[in-house]
Amino acid sequence: MMTNYWPHLLALLVGGALTVQVGMNATLARAIGSPVWASAVSFVIGLLALVGFATVTGSRASTATLGQMPAWAWMGGLLGAVYVASVTILGPRLGGMTMVALVIAGQLLLALAVDQFGILGYPQIAVTPTRLLGAALLLTGALLVMQR
Repeated sequence: MMTNYWPHLLALLVGGALTVQVGMNATLARAIGSPVWASAVSFVIGLLALVGFATVTGSRASTATLGQMPAWAWMGGLLGAVYVASVTILGPRLGGMTMVALVIAGQLLLALAVDQFGILGYPQIAVTPTRLLGAALLLTGALLVMQR
């Protein structure tokens, strides 16, 4: 039986695109003179792209259950803004490899917790010795790439 790997490939490509985005935003920040304003410009362009994509594809939003959502569900955009502004500042200071390694290490540690407890909309997936070993190897890799 053949496994469908396109979601894995897409995740890999999006991860690479994040590194490119940091460089683009850092260049914009130098031109504008502010990493925060560069991040805001990036979000405006992203918003326009998403609205355009939704319009072209005929996507419709349902507002019927918005009042029933937990308050924390609205904070994704805030965390996205913090991420984009932070990496726009950190990328030129740390370098791409160190910045990405540390971002991935932070994601990895929290991902173990959200999987273990099945919170924030993630399926519950137990932390196993194999998953811990994989996490330890990835964290070790992050430490190794930080060496100059």
